[in-house]
Amino acid sequence: MSQSLLDQLALRDLLMRYCRGCDRRDFILVRSLYHDDAIDDHGAMFRGGPDDFVAWLPQAMAPWQATRHSIANSLFVVDGDRAEGEHHVEAWHRSHGPEPRDYIVYGRYLDRYERRDSVWKFSHRSLVFDHGLIRDADQAAMDQLGADAPHGRADREDPSWAYALLAGAAR
Repeated sequence: MSQSLLDQLALRDLLMRYCRGCDRRDFILVRSLYHDDAIDDHGAMFRGGPDDFVAWLPQAMAPWQATRHSIANSLFVVDGDRAEGEHHVEAWHRSHGPEPRDYIVYGRYLDRYERRDSVWKFSHRSLVFDHGLIRDADQAAMDQLGADAPHGRADREDPSWAYALLAGAAR
């Protein structure tokens, strides 16, 4: 396999770990994906280094009973130990409460990556908003469609935490 493909696989894995870390509230995992001098730029919501970003995340995620970040249309351009990427993201958020609402953001991540000590991590990550919508959650559909399966959770009670390798993804 060519080095270019290996690099792209490593970068894709980085993105998937970011999504898991956010959605499962595994902020140790999220922090492990950034170089110490990286910048995360979520616009007016947050702009700063990785330690401050991870300290901000619990507050930013508190209004949501569940989130799901999905990545599509990923493009990586690799140049040695540097790379850039553009990735379409659908970030779904469900609010708490007796009448929850779904907030769906359609946007893109624009990333810069660096490979240091043979490991790819974010050196700069920014969020671009393209479109969004807010709608009432369909609780009757959730009850009907999810009646026979375990339900996902945004904490360590999620079924995925029972999988030791996934639970240790930050290592």
